[in-house]
Amino acid sequence: ALRPLLGKTILLVEDSRFAGDGLRLMALHSGARLRRADCIASARRHLCVYRPSVAIIDLGLPDGDGALFMASLADAVPRIPVILGVSGDDGGEARSMGAGADGFLSKPIENIAAFQAAILHHLSLEDQPHGPRAVSDQVVHADPSTYLQDLTNAANLLQNSQDPATRTYLQQFLSGLARSVGDPDLAQIAETIGGQEDPRQLSALADSLQAHSKGRVAAEG
Repeated sequence: ALRPLLGKTILLVEDSRFAGDGLRLMALHSGARLRRADCIASARRHLCVYRPSVAIIDLGLPDGDGALFMASLADAVPRIPVILGVSGDDGGEARSMGAGADGFLSKPIENIAAFQAAILHHLSLEDQPHGPRAVSDQVVHADPSTYLQDLTNAANLLQNSQDPATRTYLQQFLSGLARSVGDPDLAQIAETIGGQEDPRQLSALADSLQAHSKGRVAAEG
């Protein structure tokens, strides 16, 4: 009763360590096993080994459109029992449902009850927990160090790649991360990245990300 997802395996396709850690904790409290893939290619390797009970797929991924990957899973036979989209972007729910998802989780995801309900609502009757259960209102917070890892990884990617597609991806990634933690300074950096092409300015923005990460470390310390 306390772990209504006991025995379930969740494949999370999510590029953010911060978001992934929060969902890992929710799965742990719910009794489910969570495996994380940080891109579509990694997710496909997972699916060659096992069939999850639930797939949770972020819409913005470094190697492709999460909605297109979701659509391919929705059309597959046998189908993963529950497919959920996840995003912090406006229009994310419509894109997920249009791709064939069963439901949607809006970032930031912090409430265990909402996480459990999004999955349980779409499980078959035989997979539903039996008997009454208390609904947890517990809020889960990811390890702050994973947020710093996300910032460092983004800074390194920006420093070492001048590809416009990479900048578009980083803008989306950092904007979503900023919304998840309520970080307006990071949101401003993300907005600047999107329209920037000068290599010197991009290098300066990468330095700004590194400095921002160190500032967060000092604030947490």
